[in-house]
Amino acid sequence: MEYFYLTLLLLCVPVISIFLYLIFDKHRSQHSHANLPPGKPGLPYVGESLEFLSTGWKGQPEKFVFDRIYKYSSEVFKTNIFGQPTMVVCGATAHKFLFSNENRLVVSWWPDSLTGPHHKIFPSSLQTSSKEEAIKMRKMLPEFLKPEALQRYIGVMDDIARKHFVSEWENNYTFRLACRLFISLEDPNRISKLYDYFYPLASGIISVPIDLPGTPFRRAINASKFIRNELLAIIKRRKMDLREGKATATQDILPHMLTASFEDGKCMSERDVADKILGLLIGGHDTTSAACTFIVKSLAELPHIYERVYEEQVEIAKTKASGELLNWNDVQKMKFSWNVACEVMRLAPPLQGAFREAINDFVFNGFSIPKGWKLYWSASSTHRSPKCFPEPEKFDPTRFEGNGPAPYTYVPFGGGPRMCPGKEYARLEILVFMHNLVKKFEFQKLIPDEKIVVNPMPIPQKGLPVLLRPHTY
Repeated sequence: MEYFYLTLLLLCVPVISIFLYLIFDKHRSQHSHANLPPGKPGLPYVGESLEFLSTGWKGQPEKFVFDRIYKYSSEVFKTNIFGQPTMVVCGATAHKFLFSNENRLVVSWWPDSLTGPHHKIFPSSLQTSSKEEAIKMRKMLPEFLKPEALQRYIGVMDDIARKHFVSEWENNYTFRLACRLFISLEDPNRISKLYDYFYPLASGIISVPIDLPGTPFRRAINASKFIRNELLAIIKRRKMDLREGKATATQDILPHMLTASFEDGKCMSERDVADKILGLLIGGHDTTSAACTFIVKSLAELPHIYERVYEEQVEIAKTKASGELLNWNDVQKMKFSWNVACEVMRLAPPLQGAFREAINDFVFNGFSIPKGWKLYWSASSTHRSPKCFPEPEKFDPTRFEGNGPAPYTYVPFGGGPRMCPGKEYARLEILVFMHNLVKKFEFQKLIPDEKIVVNPMPIPQKGLPVLLRPHTY
């Protein structure tokens, strides 16, 4: 038996050697183009992914970027992230260049583990590219997410926020709202059941794609399967209700997705609609949930800011009759509150950055960018830069008065054609949350120096426990 294993090992050694040589050779050749920016590729396949992720786990996602800007004396540097040769491009000039050249020089890119017919977290059955699917989605969303359409949902947002602060105070306000507005789901038990699977899903989206038991990636795959099956059940029920006249074609975005046809005259399958709704629920929950969490944190830490927000919101509340819900005009008066929210998102952006893929060879900032390379832009490269924001660590909502920050320096929602289509939805959701929060409570943090973790959204490690003190105005 020992002889058999020894023989097998000797036969395998040449194969393993050739395999490793090919990996290392490909890894080296990817970074051997002429006139590349400074930087190092790291280990084969893994590259510098662990350093990229671990700075977020330690609560300092900007450290990966700023350490290398300092080391290489360059705002453009090369690395390898998620098995891909990658350029990290920093600063307002880089943001402008990438956002302005969407679909000309670059297209949006996510790690292969996330999308496509053969992938695992979002295993769409569609055979078209993620770029084509994104274009389709952006054609569908504007009618639902434009300000005029969203005005009719402000009362719904206010009603849900009031009930949330009276009876629950659980960390699912934004998810409950997304469920109500996107798929008309109001059953609290079913919402809670879905919500339990969303954190492992979000945590695994940007993780090393190792599909083994216990890994964040495997947990995200399992969570995605469960949520998708729940959504498929909702979609099937809705189709029946629409046929029987028990549902309307305008109550949320779901009927629009079920009936929308594209250039080829085809509609999406139920599974593809479920994928799109899943993406909307993630977008409608994760980013605004992170923003609302850090608004609570900032207001608890800065009493003078809390007082000004409180005064603004109480003035609005005094104009309302008992039980009257907020409307569009009320939200437009929340100018200082929105400046506070913007400053929160500058210091703790829900979106740390995003990837693009070069679809042509081009030159940026004097460096060659080869076709097929990935590019990563970082919000922190401007948000925390003294060139863009004097005293960048200081909390100062007045930065957003008047004309506000210089173009391409403040990018919590991205920019250009890829700017988040839900920006106005997020603004309304955040302001309604702030209104109901401060008019009802004063609050105090219970863990003064609670650690912040970014995975992939920034979250306080212990959930930001606060002591509530109800007050009346």
